[in-house]
Amino acid sequence: MPTPINEQLKTLPAKPGVYLFKDNQGKVIYVGKAASLRHRLRAYFSPSTNLSPKLQRLVARIADFESIVTDSEQEALILECNLIKKFRPSYNVRLKDDKTFPYLKIDLKNDWPSVRITRRFHKNGDRYFGPYASAGSLRQTLRLIKKIFPFRSCTRNITGKEIKPCLEYHIHRCLGPCTGAVSKEEYHEVIRQVILFLEGKQEVVLRDLRQKMKQASEHLQFEKAALLRDQIRAIEKVIEGQKIAVTVRGDQDAIALAQTKDLAYVEIFFIRSNKLIGRDYILLDGIHDETPQQIMTSFVKQYYTTASSIPPLLLLQHPVDEPAVITRWLTSQRGAPVKLHVPRQGAKKQLIDIVAENAHQGLALYQAKQSTIIQSALALEELKERLALPSVPLRIEAYDISNIRGNLATGSMAVLDKGTPKPSHYRRFKIKTVAGIDDYAMIQEVLRRRFHRHLADEEKWAPVPDLILIDGGKGHLNAALEIMKELGLDSIPTASIAKEKEEVFLPGRPEPLDIPPTSAALHLLQRIRDEAHRFALGYHQRLRHKEGITSALDIIPGIGPKRKKALLKRFGSVPAIREASLEELAATEGMTMKLAEKVKEYL
Repeated sequence: MPTPINEQLKTLPAKPGVYLFKDNQGKVIYVGKAASLRHRLRAYFSPSTNLSPKLQRLVARIADFESIVTDSEQEALILECNLIKKFRPSYNVRLKDDKTFPYLKIDLKNDWPSVRITRRFHKNGDRYFGPYASAGSLRQTLRLIKKIFPFRSCTRNITGKEIKPCLEYHIHRCLGPCTGAVSKEEYHEVIRQVILFLEGKQEVVLRDLRQKMKQASEHLQFEKAALLRDQIRAIEKVIEGQKIAVTVRGDQDAIALAQTKDLAYVEIFFIRSNKLIGRDYILLDGIHDETPQQIMTSFVKQYYTTASSIPPLLLLQHPVDEPAVITRWLTSQRGAPVKLHVPRQGAKKQLIDIVAENAHQGLALYQAKQSTIIQSALALEELKERLALPSVPLRIEAYDISNIRGNLATGSMAVLDKGTPKPSHYRRFKIKTVAGIDDYAMIQEVLRRRFHRHLADEEKWAPVPDLILIDGGKGHLNAALEIMKELGLDSIPTASIAKEKEEVFLPGRPEPLDIPPTSAALHLLQRIRDEAHRFALGYHQRLRHKEGITSALDIIPGIGPKRKKALLKRFGSVPAIREASLEELAATEGMTMKLAEKVKEYL
C-alpha cells in the first residue's frame, strides 16, 4: 500500500459517506458508499481481506482517493449515484451510454397544458412520466395518446382570439383553445383523462367517456357522441393489448436481467391498476466479475434516482445488497412506503419469469444488431479499399430506372446510412423530359433533378453522398458522370453495378473491378442496388395500375371524373365494377340505368 494512502486511512471518520478512488492520472476509476468510511476503505487495503478478482485489479490501480462525509447512508446513496453519473468510472456498474433520459411532461402550471417530451426533470408542480430508455418509445407513447385525446400540440400563446383554428381542430385532434372553442374546465378535463390514462387508470377514463356519450346522445348531439364512441373504442383496444398471461394485482414494477461477460440487459414491466401499461429496457456495462445481485443493486439505485414515479412494490429477480437502506431511500423518494420483494412462487414468480425471458430475448436481439452493425462497418471499410474511395462511404445513394418500352418511366433513389437502409430518405421520380426508350437520358434527368435541389439548398436534399451507385453498366456510369460534371459535383465518387454478371465499374477504368462473389463489399452494393430497383419498380407498377383504371373508365361515354370517382369509391376497382349488376351501378351517385348499361357494354 502506498504510504500517502496509509496516512490518509488513519484520518477517516467512522461515519457514513462516499469515496472516490483515482488512478495515477487523477482519473476517478471507482465511486462507492459506506456506512463507515473508516471500516470500508481499510478493508480494501487489508491483507486479510478476501477481495474478488475485479477488486484486486481495482486496488492495484489506486494512487489516491477522496472521501465525502454525509449525514446518513441515504444521503451517501444519493451522492454515490450522482457521482457515478458524473464521472462514469470504469470499475462501477453503470447505465450504458448514460445520458439524461427523456420524460413525458404535462405542464400543469400552464392555463392550457400541453404534453411534451423533455430531458429535464424538475419537481416544480408539473407532471412527469418516465424515464424512458429511448426517445423512440416515448414518441410512440405520445402519438398514441394524441390519437385518443384532443389536447393541443402547438407552442403558441393561447388567447382564445385566433380567427381560424389549425388543421388539428378540424380532424378532431385538438379542442381549439386558440379560438375560444373550449372552456378551461373542458380542456383541463381532457388533461385529467390523459394523466389517468398514463397512470394505467383507463377504466376511470372509460366510465367518464361513456357517461358523456350517453348525455350527448340524450341531447341529440350525435356528432359529439360519435367522437366519444371512437375515443372509447381506441382506449378499449389499448386495454386489450395490456393484458398479460398472469394475474397480478395493484401497482408494481417487475425487474429481471440477462447478462454476458461485459453487458447486462435489464427488462422492466410497469404494472399499474392490474395492467401492463408499458415495458422498457436499460443496458448496463462495467459488470465484469459482478454477481446478478450486485448488478440488480446498481440498477435499482441508478434508475430510481431519476424515476418520475415509484410504485409501492418492486418485484425483483435477484435480491439487492443493503435492502433496508435502499428501501428507506425509495420510501423517501416516493413519499410513501415501498417494498422490495423477490418472489419464489405463485403469480408474481410467473411474472418475473416472463420478464426474465423477455430480458434474455432482448439481449440476444441486441447482440444480433450489434453484430450486424460490426459486419456493416467491416463491409464499408472493404468497400472503401476496393473502390479506392477517399473516405468510408457512410452514405450511399443508389439510382435505378423502371419502364416498359419507355412508357410510364420512373426513377428511384435508395439510401444506405452506415450500412443500413434509410427509407425516410428514399425518393421517387416520374420521368418528365424523356420520350421513348433512353435509360441514359432518364438517369441523367433523375440525377439533374436530385442535385439541382441540393444546390438550391433544399433541406430534404441537403445530404451529400459519399458514393453514388448507378444500376447499370459502363454506359450508364458515363451518362451519370456527364451530369455530375455539368453540375460541378464530379468530386463525388460514382460507380455502377451491372445486373447480369454483377460487375462493378469505376470512372476511367475500361474493365470492371475484380471483386470476389463472396465479398461483403459486393453484397452491400447488391443490397442497395436491389433496394433502388424495388423502389422504382413499385412506383412504376402504381402508375401502371392508375393508368389502367383511367383508360378503362375514361373511354366510356358519359362517365366523367365525378362519376368515375363515385364508381371507384363504391366498388373499389374496375373488376368489381365489371361484376356489379345494372341495378347496383344505376344506384351509384350520379348514375342512371342508361349509363349503367353503357358501363356494362364497354367493360
